[in-house]
Parts: sequence; C-alpha cells; structure tokens
Amino acid sequence: MSNDQDRSVPKIVALEVLEKNGVNVQRLIELIRKGVGAEFTTYYYYTILRMHCTGLEGEGIKEIVEDARIEDRNHFEAMTPRLYELGGSLPRDIREFADQAGCPDAYLPDNWQDINSILKVLLEAEQCAIRSWGEVCDMTAGKDPRTYDIAQKIMQEEVDTRHGLLSFCQKDPLVTLEESLLDNLHMLVNKVV
Repeated sequence: MSNDQDRSVPKIVALEVLEKNGVNVQRLIELIRKGVGAEFTTYYYYTILRMHCTGLEGEGIKEIVEDARIEDRNHFEAMTPRLYELGGSLPRDIREFADQAGCPDAYLPDNWQDINSILKVLLEAEQCAIRSWGEVCDMTAGKDPRTYDIAQKIMQEEVDTRHGLLSFCQKDPLVTLEESLLDNLHMLVNKVV
C-alpha cells in the first residue's frame, strides 16, 4: 500500500446510504451548521434579554426567556455531534460561526423597557428556528431517521416555546391555543405540499 492510500479518508458507509436515499449530505451539513450557529448565538442573546426583563411584566416573562435560553443551548449540544457524524464541523473562529448562523441575531431592542419589544425579538427568533429545523426535517424525512429525529424534537420544542410566548401576549388562552393549532396545521400542510 502506498503512503497516499494510507492517508486517504475512508468512505463512510452511512453517508453513502444517505446519498443513495437522496440526501444531499453537503447541503444537510450546511443547514445543520447554520442551525446550530443560530442556537448558539440565540443562547448568548437570550442571556442578555433575560437580564433586561425587569419590572412587573419583565419578571413575568423572565422564566420563559430562561427556559428558551437553556433550551437553545441544549439544541446546540444535541445537534452538534450529528454535524460531526455527517463529516461536518464547527468553524474554528467564533466570529465566522456567528456570521454564518441561520437566523438573524436576537439583539436587545433599543426600547427594551417595553416588554412587547422584547417579546417581538423572542417570537421572531423562535419563528426563524422553526423554519430552520423544518427545512432539515423536510430534507431528511424518510431518508435520514437519526437527523430527522433530532431536528423534529428541536422544532417541536421551538413551537412549544413560541406557544408559551404567544400565551403570555394574549389575554385569552383559548385564542392562543386556536392560533397555535392553526399554525401547526399550516406547518404540516406546507410539509405535505
């Protein structure tokens, strides 16, 4: 065996199976890298948002923000090993990692004293995460059960967080439940179409 053959990277059978199943593995790696980048940066920004949830209304939402913050860190930790299993990796530079994140930064709004402005930032971040992980689910459904399972669980937690935020915004919890059910139905219809 020549030295060149000794240094070659072995073909990973699991990746060949995914490709035969119709998964564009390089595109999947890109989507996952963007998704975990968004989860990581959102964890950071949610930490800042949580610190600014003050006053009577702020204290009421602080627990929701804290739960979402911890959840996003857990999402990062749940999907990152799969990124590496697929042959991908995290960028070595944190700035590059943040720049390629799949969702806009969840910056503290200038008028952070208005709890509605914080809620808007949170809802937009959760909605982006739902779309991001939904795209991974669409790409892997019936083709890559491992990635699909992780992405689907993450997406469901993001939907639940969004529902909690909407419940906080609404005076009538039945209206919020109805909106949430319609949103979930809309997401399912879009997946089928």
